[in-house]
Amino acid sequence: MKARQFLVIGAGRFGSAVATTLYTLGHEVVVIDRSEEAVEAIMSQVTHAAIGDASDEATLRKLGCSNFDAVIVAIGDNLEANILATVAAKSVGAKHVISKVPSTLAARVLAKVGADEVIRPEHDMGIRVAKQLANPSILDAFNLGSAHGVIEIEIRERLAGSLESLRLRNRFGVQLIAVNRAGTLEIGPPASFELKPGDRAVLIGSNQAIERIREYLSE
Repeated sequence: MKARQFLVIGAGRFGSAVATTLYTLGHEVVVIDRSEEAVEAIMSQVTHAAIGDASDEATLRKLGCSNFDAVIVAIGDNLEANILATVAAKSVGAKHVISKVPSTLAARVLAKVGADEVIRPEHDMGIRVAKQLANPSILDAFNLGSAHGVIEIEIRERLAGSLESLRLRNRFGVQLIAVNRAGTLEIGPPASFELKPGDRAVLIGSNQAIERIREYLSE
C-alpha cells in the first residue's frame, strides 16, 4: 500500500488517535496544535508536529497544506476554531478536508463553508453499537467513502453452504473478500468454498447492498 500524507489539525484525544494510528499504518502524518504541551506529547509518534494557529493561512502554506492527501480538522468542540481552520485549509488549496463536528447543526455549517466530509464520532459510534447490539451476527462495519462499505459477520446456519449456492452477489450485491475460520484467514475464497457456522466473513458492497445483508441477518 502506497504511503499517503495527512495533516491533522488538533492534538486532542480524537486528533491524537487519528494521527498516531495513521502513522502506525505507515503513512506520513503532520500534526499542528496551539498547545506546546500537546505537541510535545505527540511529536515522537508522528512524522512531524508543530505548534501553530491552523486558522492562519500563512502557517498552513508553510506546512504545505495543499500537498497533503487529506486534512483532518480535529477540533470539533470549538466550532469557531473548526470553521476558521476549515476555511483556511480550503483557501490554501487543501485537496480534501475532513472536519470533526459535535452536532448536526455544526455539520451543516461546516459543509457550507467548504468541508468535504464531516464526522460525528460519538454519534456514529452510537449508531454502530446500537446496530451491533440489535444484531449479534454483525461483528463490525464501516464505510468506504460515501457509497460503499465493509461488513464483518458471523456465519449462522442460514448463510452456511458453498459460495456458489449462496449467490451472495446476485442476492444481496455483496462480494466476499475474506473468511476467518478459527484464526486461519482465507483471502478471496473460490466458488467451491463452504461457509460454516462460526466462520467470520468479510463482505464489501454498496451501502444499499450492505443494508440488504443487514436486514437479512435481522430476520
